[in-house]
Amino acid sequence: MKKPIIYQILPRLWGNDKTRPKRNGTLADNGTGKMSDINNRTLEYLKWLGCSHVWYTGIIRHSTQEETEGCIPSHPQFVKGKAGSPYAICDYYDVNPYLADKPEERMTEFEELIARTHASGLKVILDFVPNHVARDYGKNGFTPGHPILGESDDRSVHYHKENDFFYYPDQPLRLPVPSPQGMEPYQETPAMATGNNCYTPSPGINDWYETIKINYGDTYTDTWEKMYDIVDFWISKGVDGFRCDMVELVPPAFFKWLISKAKSCNPDVIFIAEVYKKELYGLYIREVGFDYLYDKSGLYDTIRAVVEKNVEDDGLPVELWQSASGITRNWQFLGDLQPAMLNFLENHDEQRSASDFFGKSASNMYAALYASLYLNTAPFMIYFGEEVGERGMDEEGFSGKDGRTTIFDWWSISSIRRLRKVIDSGEYKTLQASRLVKAGMKAEEARTFCRFAEVVRFASSDPAICEGTTYDLCYCNYASEGFDRNRHFVFLRDKDEHTLLVAANFSDREARMKISIPNHAFEWMGIPMQDGLNPDKSIDVKIPPMDGTIIQLI
Repeated sequence: MKKPIIYQILPRLWGNDKTRPKRNGTLADNGTGKMSDINNRTLEYLKWLGCSHVWYTGIIRHSTQEETEGCIPSHPQFVKGKAGSPYAICDYYDVNPYLADKPEERMTEFEELIARTHASGLKVILDFVPNHVARDYGKNGFTPGHPILGESDDRSVHYHKENDFFYYPDQPLRLPVPSPQGMEPYQETPAMATGNNCYTPSPGINDWYETIKINYGDTYTDTWEKMYDIVDFWISKGVDGFRCDMVELVPPAFFKWLISKAKSCNPDVIFIAEVYKKELYGLYIREVGFDYLYDKSGLYDTIRAVVEKNVEDDGLPVELWQSASGITRNWQFLGDLQPAMLNFLENHDEQRSASDFFGKSASNMYAALYASLYLNTAPFMIYFGEEVGERGMDEEGFSGKDGRTTIFDWWSISSIRRLRKVIDSGEYKTLQASRLVKAGMKAEEARTFCRFAEVVRFASSDPAICEGTTYDLCYCNYASEGFDRNRHFVFLRDKDEHTLLVAANFSDREARMKISIPNHAFEWMGIPMQDGLNPDKSIDVKIPPMDGTIIQLI
């Protein structure tokens, strides 16, 4: 059994080779990647890296300001960025035309992408956006043969159980941004509620004003069937799983019904929930039926606070929420839910871990990587470019210099261009920084890649990491020489006759510690005692600053 490792990729950005993109540039200025750029070499690389799934973000047709073959531009007053948000869906049954070499054959090209992915031994995850649609959903053409949300709504009332949307009768929509000069404002009467549960005809600048909230009612309605039809459609295309957007804004009863129905037809399809309230984790796993949940509010937030505190130690006392001991508190809170968490250090919503806003450098993120990737059997997610230390510090346009990789703009990422050159050359398999530099990477990117790939590949294949049990050693080492409970985290992973000690040093100073393993760990994990491995013998552990290490005990 392999540890699930998901690689999130935006095809729009992955294959774009434009060398000098313009801030706020158009598609003609900056170009776009295509589905065909995710070729056999790319997929062979992802499989080599240890990935099991690819999450293709931004495939389903969304609103954009761009006019291209097969694509009618949306009104720019409500579209965020020239390219538009992948989460403002205007047609649930279509593929973005700009991702296809031949826009009129875009669905065929998507099916070919799925076939290539499967042939490489990888599974496909797609976004399911159930909470909201684009402001102009269905207005610029719609794939025939499928139900259309809102088509039979009674727009004379704010709410009706059988309505797909919420309305403000006789009130026009008032957007928080002006229409471009010389263009008539976007018209929407009656106004409709906005996606982030903004129940007003006047959404604010921080609201999701590009979207419309979907109404699920209190119990089963025809809306549920319409949304299930979307999932069923993409399963029929070969999609293996769905990352479900903003699950907490949709009634749990709907998801319980949807997941049960989908799995009755295809038991292997997986559902991943974007959930942020830790107190609801148990509900969504045990009762609703999701396979995995983001552990954003748990492990991610904990590790981020520890990294930010220690990457440049200011000498001030460590607060409880900044302490590495929070990792212990998090797994204790999760209990038997832990294998269902999706761990990560990056995704499209979060700032890049190597950005100025987080770790400041990829070299400061190895302690975090060891803790997040090796702690348990839970799946792990990689955001494209993370393996070369992409910093997200471009100022693309709608997305400013904020440490995130834009999902709103036409853009080309220099580190990704260099990574793709190395992938095409095949030199990545050497794991030799000098050869990666000759193939096109920068020296720091090459060093990061070699280390990151080594760590991930080990996680995807080592039986103790993939299937083994975990034993947190921190509680029994508070008084151990060199151990700092606020800056160090140490644990065991064990499978059969294979035992590893994993240690993370969340400090800007080298760590030298003597780690003890209690008798309980030997008994509980069934570890055989030896002359050099027993409760009376401490283990010397040395770790560079902000780094991690693995010691094979057996």
